Amino acid sequence: MFIATGAYSGYLPKAPGTWGSLLGVLLWISGLYRLAPEVYAGVLAGILLVGTIAAGAAEKLVDRGDPGLVVIDEILGQLIALALAPRHPATALVGFGLFRFFDILKPFPVSWLDRHIHGGLGIMLDDVMAGIYAFLALQGLILLTGN
Repeated sequence: MFIATGAYSGYLPKAPGTWGSLLGVLLWISGLYRLAPEVYAGVLAGILLVGTIAAGAAEKLVDRGDPGLVVIDEILGQLIALALAPRHPATALVGFGLFRFFDILKPFPVSWLDRHIHGGLGIMLDDVMAGIYAFLALQGLILLTGN
């Protein structure tokens, strides 16, 4: 439950996904941004693997599909959104906003993944896709602004 709930941040009141996303930003700011791209990708893959197992186990423990208190998926999605981004408060803020936007709006295929893939993998994959959308949007903004 510790991993699935993002060090229990998923138990914080109101909008647990937002708290999980903020934890993802804090992890990125605390030093993950410094990792070489291939190491960062390895960290993301590790979180996907461990998160899938933890989210699936938590789902069974609380006996509810995709429980809100599971936020490891938001942490991963947020870290995907911020991949390769320069460390700057504005970047972190925009990356956070973009990820939350795509996670809440759930454009295709995020919505399809959310509805059709179940268990731990299903919990993780829709946020992975939302993170990819946010990554692409953030990288586009960085290219357009030159920052």
